[in-house]
Parts: sequence; C-alpha cells; structure tokens
Amino acid sequence: MASNHQRNDRGAGHRQNTSAGPDHAAGAGHRKRLEEARAEWLWGWHTVAAALENVARPKAKRLLATPDRAHQLKARFGDAVGVELTENPALSQILPPGAVHQGVGMRTPPLEPTDLDVLATPAKGFLIMLDQVTDPQNVGAIFRSAAAFGARGVIVQDRHAPLLTGALAKAAAGAIDKIPHAREVNLSRALERLEAIGWRAVALDGGAPAVLSEVLDGGPTVLVMGAEGEGVRRLVREHCDALANIPMPGGFESLNVSAAAAVALYEASRPR
Repeated sequence: MASNHQRNDRGAGHRQNTSAGPDHAAGAGHRKRLEEARAEWLWGWHTVAAALENVARPKAKRLLATPDRAHQLKARFGDAVGVELTENPALSQILPPGAVHQGVGMRTPPLEPTDLDVLATPAKGFLIMLDQVTDPQNVGAIFRSAAAFGARGVIVQDRHAPLLTGALAKAAAGAIDKIPHAREVNLSRALERLEAIGWRAVALDGGAPAVLSEVLDGGPTVLVMGAEGEGVRRLVREHCDALANIPMPGGFESLNVSAAAAVALYEASRPR
C-alpha cells in the first residue's frame, strides 16, 4: 500500500500531482469488476456437476464447457442446463490464473449459509468448526473430509473464512454442495448456543493431555479446529468441554490442519 506521504525527490519547492485521473479510476473499476466476477466462478468437473445437482444453489449466470464436456453435461443433465461452448485456452483466460478447470467452468453466486440452529437441531452426530482457518485449499479439503465421513455440517468464522468458490470449491471436489455450512461472527457465542441445544465441544490441541479417541463419547460432538500456528483461540477454547490431541507415535510434531481434521472426523465417525 502506498504511503499517504509521498517522497519528493525534486526538492521541497516542487509539488507532485498524485491525483488519479479518469483513466486510472476507470482502470481500477474494471479490475474490481473482474475480481468480483472471478470470485463467483467454480471450475472442475466434480465441482460443477455437484453445483448443478444442488437445487438450493442459485441459478448459474454462465456455464462454459469444451465440446467434450458439453456432451457429458447434456448426457447427465439433459437440456435443463444451457452450455456455452468454448475451448480450453479461452476458458483459462476467463478464470483466475492457474485454475485447473478440466474443461468446464460455471459462474454462480456463492451458496447461502444455513442458520446455525437449523443446522444443529436435533443434536445428533458430529459437526466441525473452523476457528479462523483461512487457506482455501485447507478449508476445501476439510469440507471434502466432512462430507466423506458423514458430518452434519461445517461452521466457519464469518470474517476470517474464504468464500466457498474458486480454488476452495475445487479442493472440496463438490462437497460444498453436498454438506451445509454456517457462518458465525462469534464462535464463542455459537458454542454457547450449541451447548443449549445439546452439543458437546472438543477442541483439537497438540498440547492437550487427553487423546481424542478417549475424549469422544459417541454423543453429539462439535470438533473445533484452529488455524495452523495459532491453533484454537483462547476464548473459543474456554467454551469447549474438552481438549484433545491426535497421538502421533511416529514422532512428528504436527499435522496440516486439513490432515488433522480428516483424522478427527474419521475418529468421530467410528461407532461407540
């Protein structure tokens, strides 16, 4: 970010004109619109197919596919979806750099979150809560594991969680359209509401004395995962009923948060 105080290399008597002209403003507006448009894109075969199958998702603004993918879409969905034919290079120009699109892209508004009380009632099974986990690849992988192991849903911190689009959606491989999510501003208060409904919260902490398998009791459980490095924040941790670690007999100090979440979700899914 540029400083408000510009250095004057031409001496104190020279005043530099730093005001942005109309061309600059128009360019900035174009970049902003481009960023907003790109933020609405999904790509990848499994991601787009799951989005088209989700009746709760807003209608697509655009659906682009190569001829081969368009044929597959028509075979799976019939004429219910309108496909714009394109080629791989043209689609790559529309999507963010590096997007592995597999010949299909879909522009659609982000999914609306589910109300926490609706998501959590009745108290049964298990949920996963992400405390300021912000990396899209990690969050997407956690959604995929949550869906695979039968979690009721995913709860994220509203101001510190990425949109469920783009690289996150690709990493989730369609899971964002198969499992509901809630966005909460205050996770501590969310845990209080969940406790009132009948949920028990377990925070994953590498320094906890108890082992996760011993802490889980088969009842309705919220698994609370923190960001790598910082972990679960103090106030959120204080609203949990128990702290637990994942034992690592191999001696490695820690796991990536998405890998740890997969282990925790597997453990929670085991019958007790």
